Amino acid sequence: MPETDLKQQIIERFREINGDHPMTEADDAYVNAQFVVLEELCAARGRDAGATRRLMLERRLPLPGYLRSDGAEMVPADLFALADRAGGVDLLEAWFTAQWADPIAGEAEWNAYLSGQYVCLHSVTPATIQRKEQLTAAIGAAVDEPDAGSAERTALLHALVDELDALEPAFTAYDRLRFGGPTSRDTCIDDVRARFPRP
Repeated sequence: MPETDLKQQIIERFREINGDHPMTEADDAYVNAQFVVLEELCAARGRDAGATRRLMLERRLPLPGYLRSDGAEMVPADLFALADRAGGVDLLEAWFTAQWADPIAGEAEWNAYLSGQYVCLHSVTPATIQRKEQLTAAIGAAVDEPDAGSAERTALLHALVDELDALEPAFTAYDRLRFGGPTSRDTCIDDVRARFPRP
């Protein structure tokens, strides 16, 4: 299949998942700082861009995290890292899903990973996915505790928030459009810090 057809299929699949929202100059600047162009990453890693797009379309590697306003497919610099850790693309799904004790949860996370929407983590691994889930749940519970405003509780809450802050990038306005509302950084980091300021 010609390279242009593969790229068009990636664009169509991306928009099926994320909707068709405009990328602003600010969005592009954010993405340029956080991600790399697919072709550039493939050239640097000795990979074929067309073959990589086929793996994405075959649901064996995740889709790009963003489409820049010029159509460039933007991917994380560590796009191939998990496949390498698993022993190759053919072994990736089994390795990835086995990181969850519940096979149904593992399959759900695999599908989420393939969507390319895990732009909420600096490094997307089963460990960071699980830790983010634990932290957001713990933060959500902590803010509703009866003594949530006490000095001790506030200190514990900020420790959770600081750890989540280290895992997550800043996000951009485009993310709030495609996800249909505030991001986890908005609700679990920025809002919590505003509601429970440090002493």
